[in-house]
Amino acid sequence: MTWLNESMAWLVDNVFQLDPTSRIGASLQFFLYDTIKIFFLLSVLIFGISYIQSFFPPERTKRILSRYNGITASIFSALLGTVTPFCSCSSIPIFIGFTGAGLPLGTTFSFLISSPLVDLASVILLASIFNWQIAIAYVVVGLVLAVLGGGIIDKANMTGEVESFVYGVPNVEAEEIKLTQKERVDFGVAQVKEIIHKVWLYILIGVGIGALIHNWIPQEVITMLLGQDKWYSVPLATLVGAPMYADIFGTLPIAEALLAKGVGLGTVLAFMMSVTVLSLPSLVMLKKVIKPKLMTLFVSIVIIGIFIIGFGFNEFSYLFI
Repeated sequence: MTWLNESMAWLVDNVFQLDPTSRIGASLQFFLYDTIKIFFLLSVLIFGISYIQSFFPPERTKRILSRYNGITASIFSALLGTVTPFCSCSSIPIFIGFTGAGLPLGTTFSFLISSPLVDLASVILLASIFNWQIAIAYVVVGLVLAVLGGGIIDKANMTGEVESFVYGVPNVEAEEIKLTQKERVDFGVAQVKEIIHKVWLYILIGVGIGALIHNWIPQEVITMLLGQDKWYSVPLATLVGAPMYADIFGTLPIAEALLAKGVGLGTVLAFMMSVTVLSLPSLVMLKKVIKPKLMTLFVSIVIIGIFIIGFGFNEFSYLFI
């Protein structure tokens, strides 16, 4: 979308009367360009994904997943998570529904990891900001983490570590409603409005932080803290990302600015994954649903997985950049 970036540079220069090469002008150009690009792509992609999702209502999804068990169920659950554009908090009610319906814990946790971490929209947005190699690699490692995490939890046999009320949630088998073409389009439009309403503020905050990093914080400071040669950069990025609450769309502008400042690719991906899966609000919600032993196992699996992914991408970043 070079044309959009050039248009924003013209707007900054001729309408706002600012030099696009100055700090203020470049920050404004970054903010306008990334905001418009993300909202445009997000709207188009959410509509398309929601249209596809209209063919997979929760009742049908549960029936599909109930046919499988073990690692196969975790794979299908992780893949189904990619067509649900939810943040981590929004995924928890679905996790409760799946668990209450009797699906294995490994299957439901694979969904809980993949749903906020990876979705089809993130592939296009990652590719638009970085490149297709990074976008596809992110999705692949995200799915692997979801499948392996679900598999480990399944083998741990922790059914008793889920709060009893979850299994007491009524499992109503609603009749699957066949939607017309117009109803599917209306569903897509409604999903766009709902999700944009939920994430718009986080996107603006993310773009604002990205503009600040990109144009105001010296590269030397960033590389001193999070440079690829620093062994602690991946754990630090994971630790910084965890208390934040956003989805992948809000973290992309920050990731873009960090990568441009010389931060390692693995460190950037670790930050994005930590924000989307380990956000403090979602963990607080999850704590109401599962007991400490299972919570500790879940968080440990995700953190170790993020560390491995982060260090691995830092080591082999030359294959992607």
